[in-house]
Amino acid sequence: MKYFWLLYKNVMRNRRRTLLTVTSIAASLFLVTTLLTLLNELQNPVETPASALRLITRHRVSLFNSLPIAYRQKIATVEGVEAVMGSMWFGGVYKDPSNFFAQFAADTQQFFQVNADMILPEEQKEAFLKDRTGCIVGNSLAKRFGWKLGDKIHLKGALFQFDPELTVRAIYEGGSDLGSTLFFHWEYFNEGLNNAGFTGTYTIRARSAQEVPRIAEQVDALFQNAPVPTKTETERAFVLGFMSMLGNVQLLITSICSAVIFAIILVAANTMAMSIRERVREIGVLKTLGFYNDRILWLLMGESLLLSLGGTLLGALGARAIYSRLDMATLTSGFLLRLDVNLKILLICTAIGCIVGLLAAGVPAWRASRFPAVEALRRVA
Repeated sequence: MKYFWLLYKNVMRNRRRTLLTVTSIAASLFLVTTLLTLLNELQNPVETPASALRLITRHRVSLFNSLPIAYRQKIATVEGVEAVMGSMWFGGVYKDPSNFFAQFAADTQQFFQVNADMILPEEQKEAFLKDRTGCIVGNSLAKRFGWKLGDKIHLKGALFQFDPELTVRAIYEGGSDLGSTLFFHWEYFNEGLNNAGFTGTYTIRARSAQEVPRIAEQVDALFQNAPVPTKTETERAFVLGFMSMLGNVQLLITSICSAVIFAIILVAANTMAMSIRERVREIGVLKTLGFYNDRILWLLMGESLLLSLGGTLLGALGARAIYSRLDMATLTSGFLLRLDVNLKILLICTAIGCIVGLLAAGVPAWRASRFPAVEALRRVA
């Protein structure tokens, strides 16, 4: 630390160049932080103690194939199953196609037993269960559209020839969807389609986390030889499987991050090369005063690290501050529930900043530190 002010003075000798370099590094690390956070959110969906007990049963062939409603009673007979709820993705349009959000027609018999992590008053639960055209919406979704209890919601069917007229009877908080979904009665949906007789998936609540793997196996064994076979998996696995439909997102994000890091290394290396080349005579003077080659090397590397880490912290912490204040569910139409720049990502970005600083100054700093003092003074003078 005794050389910190010397490093600071050298870094700030050309303020304009330093400002531009730090800004470039900050912008690049802001992008890297954003991409790493996005990848982390896609690979680590929100989990609650209740979601750890939930399983999703779907058609084995494809998520887009439906399941018979008769499966519900058979699934309920499996040992360890506490509750079963059928649900169907509705995919309706609210006012404008850009107003996308998750909508499900759900079996309400054991709705709140399955979704035990939903937080709402008991009177709202009763109001939702008693009103056949009632719906329950998440608090973030209600905030997004300004919905209140008693408001009317008209959805225009896009996948089905049915336009439900719904009334907001309950607004919940929490849940693994962070309050971003609308649910309405499956019975109302079924009547609108003249007894469709099918559902999309079944959500199962297990008695304990230890029984989850066994329940999944037994449920699928029930329908192994049936015309409509099933695949049962944890809620987390189901969400990750759905995200995998987007393609190899990890490879794409990793490639972009690598390109950005490589570009910023070139920018920082150019800055350090110019800075060191301008100070060959000063380095010669330091050697005449008794500074060893290794000490000069680490002084030059320290300047590069100070420059790089300054931009890195500005970009990474700036991203954390910005995303913590944004309503991502509204901005992304429900695709992303949040962007949480956690400590792990900050540490990764700090490590990237250190690598950038070391690589940027490595070659010019090593050459300058090994330059003979007499030759350095002669060449510049």
